[in-house]
Amino acid sequence: MSPANSYAKQVIELARTRGVKIATAESCTGGLIAGALTDIAGSSAVVDRGFVTYSNSAKMEMLEVSPETLQAFGAVSSRTAQQMAEGALAHSQASLTVSVTGIAGPGGGSADKPVGLVWFGLAQAGKPTRTLSRKFGDVGRDRVRALTVEQALRLLIDALG
Repeated sequence: MSPANSYAKQVIELARTRGVKIATAESCTGGLIAGALTDIAGSSAVVDRGFVTYSNSAKMEMLEVSPETLQAFGAVSSRTAQQMAEGALAHSQASLTVSVTGIAGPGGGSADKPVGLVWFGLAQAGKPTRTLSRKFGDVGRDRVRALTVEQALRLLIDALG
């Protein structure tokens, strides 16, 4: 069993026990987090929806990420991850959301935002939104995305724990 599968099972179990609905807001993972969750039998009891917002226009239209945020901070930033998570909360029936936005590579990085940098957002009804970043390094597109899914699922486990 892969780490993501094991984490996804924990998320589904914890969310079901606590009566929590979950939504995802994904950019660099393109729906892989929602996919990992919905691979688990019984996930329909807790997974409300997933937003795949790969483009900036999708982030603005679907999650209400502000154009000013994207202009000032870029798509790969704490502020964007925060607004993505909060937008998913506002546009779903979920009470817990996770967002990811990053640079999976192989290109597209810079000195300030290297390949492998991913920002995560975690929004919960009635609590302040949390953000954090991980620098996975230039370890290949598939690996960055897999590590991002695992980290997002661990964030959900922590929030549900």
